[in-house]
Amino acid sequence: MSTAILTGSPVPGSSIEGDLRSLGFDVRTASDAGDAEALLAAVPGDQRVAVVDARFVGHEHALRLGLTDPRFPLGAIPGAVTAQPAGRQALTRAMARENSASAGTAHGGALASARSSVGNLDSIDSLADRVVAALDADGAVVHRPELGSLVAEVPADPQARNEARQAVAAVDDEAVRLKSAVKARDGFFTTYCISPYSRYIARWCARRGLTPNQVTTASLITALIAAACAATGTRGGFVAAGVLLIASFVLDCTDGQLARYSLQYSTLGAWLDATFDRAKEYAYYAGLALGAARGGGGDDVWALALGAMVLQTCRHVVDFSFNEANHDATANTSPTAALSDKLDSVGWTVWVRRMIVLPIGERWAMIAVLTAATTPRITFYALLVGCAFAATYTTAGRVLRSLTRKARRTDRAAQALADLADSGPLTELLVRTLPAGIRIPAPLSAVVGVLLLVLAASLDGPGFSLLLAAVLYVLLSADALLRPLKGALDWLVPPLFRAGEYCTVLILAAKADVNGALPAAFGLVAAVAYHHYDTVYRIRGNAGAPPAWLVRAIGGQDGRTLLVVVLAVLLTASQFTVALTVLAVVVALVVLLESIRFWVAAHRAGAPSVHDEGEPA
Repeated sequence: MSTAILTGSPVPGSSIEGDLRSLGFDVRTASDAGDAEALLAAVPGDQRVAVVDARFVGHEHALRLGLTDPRFPLGAIPGAVTAQPAGRQALTRAMARENSASAGTAHGGALASARSSVGNLDSIDSLADRVVAALDADGAVVHRPELGSLVAEVPADPQARNEARQAVAAVDDEAVRLKSAVKARDGFFTTYCISPYSRYIARWCARRGLTPNQVTTASLITALIAAACAATGTRGGFVAAGVLLIASFVLDCTDGQLARYSLQYSTLGAWLDATFDRAKEYAYYAGLALGAARGGGGDDVWALALGAMVLQTCRHVVDFSFNEANHDATANTSPTAALSDKLDSVGWTVWVRRMIVLPIGERWAMIAVLTAATTPRITFYALLVGCAFAATYTTAGRVLRSLTRKARRTDRAAQALADLADSGPLTELLVRTLPAGIRIPAPLSAVVGVLLLVLAASLDGPGFSLLLAAVLYVLLSADALLRPLKGALDWLVPPLFRAGEYCTVLILAAKADVNGALPAAFGLVAAVAYHHYDTVYRIRGNAGAPPAWLVRAIGGQDGRTLLVVVLAVLLTASQFTVALTVLAVVVALVVLLESIRFWVAAHRAGAPSVHDEGEPA
């Protein structure tokens, strides 16, 4: 339930009351500022409340953007201000302050200094705008949406009112709303092949009361059916899988567009959208691998499927780590970043640069077409080549930016990188006991540890040299975390740890050379990768890292890596396969149950709604 308080003199023929009711507000009318303050105090504290000038002229979607966005405690457009429960105290204080001022109680010059943010308050006597100015003077953060061509005004006289109404009539409110439902930054395939019609699907869903979470779930189910079709191993199954994968992607675009179209943002929805994308893609990889094995040739491509998942996950961790390291860094502008901005000013280079990083639209389109037209092996080869090039391109660019930008990174950024590193009790113990020693750069320690581990696994397989390399890897992992991760390239540490752990599992499963080893490794990496993605989404949602008990329970990246190595050395190939399967099930159950518990609890507790546009994934 939401309540809107109309203030000022009503205007004959105005649609403001009807517009507010259509947006879900219970409308009450205040005779003066004192009455408005009393009505505001009477609204229950757990409800959204808005103060709107009765003379407001503008588009309904302008009101929707200003008054119903769940992401912000306080919001305003000219002639209207709103507060969610988290912002009620600030609004009530600003209203009382404004009433005191109108009654002759001076409140200093702070209000005058805020006039520029709301227009000329002497010529437009709007209580809502004066309250916004008081909020600004108090230092409250008031969200003001970009209205573009939408109109939102409080006309001072009949002539201005007529002009404002003409301006409203000249702009198609619904067309603007549909256009704004599409993500501002997206890939070429999504922008030109999906969004032109998916936005209308989003509107169809909104008019039938469907929620973004329901559409997200439909997208997941469609992708799982596509994976099942691919698992049949028949040409008809592969064609159906490709078609259904594109259909799943259309729904994946639709859920975000529905959220923007109807402003249905939520913490739970952002988590579902992000995690389901990974679940869909990796389930499809598994379906292709099963289909290849069941097809006429009996092709075993599980190593390729696992390699694609490892590469894609490591690439994402590069993105996440770099962004977190520079989330609130202060520095001069990087020459590399300046060159990037210059390239983006040339139209065609924007699309080329967005396509070569193989975002989710281009990636899924390529997978769908190759699945339908070729074989799973060819599909995975193309995917590995494309993702490897994209990962090299983006990582090289970020390394250059980091080296040419003398940034001062904060404690928050260092803590985020430490959380993304996912170190367990072994590293915690070593960090407390290891001497400071030589100050080896953290990325160098991580690189040396990963190379020793991967080379030992590749060249010698299970044996003493691998066990020694694993011990050195754990020691070097701890050395990388002895100091806060504030160096120019310290954001490379988490993706290096991901590469070390995932590649070790992949190589040892391939070395086992028994049926089921690689599928078991695929399941284990998928479970661990889910944990790592979940960590990212918690940090992005300002919820902090997963609880320490969870990281300890599943060993941390160092403990899991050492455990897998020990199991490979001590067990036979068949026993190792069983151990990987058990480990995958245990990790999956622990992280999934805790993740679901956390996000559902956060949603029920009214955690701030989020909607992360992010990078095209």
